[in-house]
Amino acid sequence: MPRKTNTEKKTGTRSSETRTPRPKPKVDFTIDALDYKNVNLLKQYVTDNGRILPRKYTGLPAMFQRRLTTSIKRARQMLLMK
Repeated sequence: MPRKTNTEKKTGTRSSETRTPRPKPKVDFTIDALDYKNVNLLKQYVTDNGRILPRKYTGLPAMFQRRLTTSIKRARQMLLMK
């Protein structure tokens, strides 16, 4: 017995509604503030398990994110944060 074919035309996998863009957080500090001694600022970008948040969640520019990771790693090395 032959299959019944759907004669209706499908309109892609996404709906016709437009997606709202993810809000970009504003960087309210300078790149000089990203120092390994500034532990209160660094703790905002680390999870409870101690993992560094990626750029997808922080919304920081690439240069800020690189400085952030190096300063977090230095603070860990100096035992200022876990």
